[in-house]
Amino acid sequence: MAVVLLELFWSFCKIGFTSFGGLSMVPLINHEMLSHGWMTISEVSDIVAIAEMTPGPLGLNCATFAGTRVAGFLGAVCASLGVLSPTLLLCAVAAVAFEKFRESDFMQKVMTGVRPVCLGLILAVLCSLSLTNYASAAGGVSLPAAAIGIVGLLALLKFRLSIPKTILLSAVLGLLLIR
Repeated sequence: MAVVLLELFWSFCKIGFTSFGGLSMVPLINHEMLSHGWMTISEVSDIVAIAEMTPGPLGLNCATFAGTRVAGFLGAVCASLGVLSPTLLLCAVAAVAFEKFRESDFMQKVMTGVRPVCLGLILAVLCSLSLTNYASAAGGVSLPAAAIGIVGLLALLKFRLSIPKTILLSAVLGLLLIR
C-alpha cells in the first residue's frame, strides 16, 4: 500500500510540474493512470468529467478523485499533495527570496513600479466590466443596473454590509429590477 501511495504522489507531482493546469493536465493524468494500470480509459474520462463539474481546480479535483479510486482516502491525500507540491515549492522559494531581498534597493524599486501597474489593471477591469454591466440594449445606461451598483456600493461603504450579503442583496435586486 505504501508503494502505491508513493507512486500516486510522484505521478501527480510530475503532472503538477509538467503541465500548466486545466485541460493541459488531462493527457498526463490519462497517461499516468493507464501506464500504472490504475484505471481504464473510460474511468479516466469519467474522473475528468466529474472533476470538470466540481468546483475547484481541475488538476486538484482529478488528483483527489483518482487517488480515492486507487487507494481510498490516503490515496486522495497523496495524489492531492503531489499535484500541489510544485506550486507550494515555488511559492515557498519565492517567499524566501522575497524576504531575503525585501530591503534591497532593487526590490524597493520593483515594488514601487508594481503598485501603480496593479492599480491600473484593476481600473482597466473596472472600466471594462462597467461597460459590460451598465450598458443597456439601446446603447445608453441601464438605470436598474446602475441603481443596483449604487445600492451595492452604499451597502459596502456606508452600512458596512459584508461582501456575501451585498452580493445576495444585489442578486435579489437584479431579479426584481431586471428580470
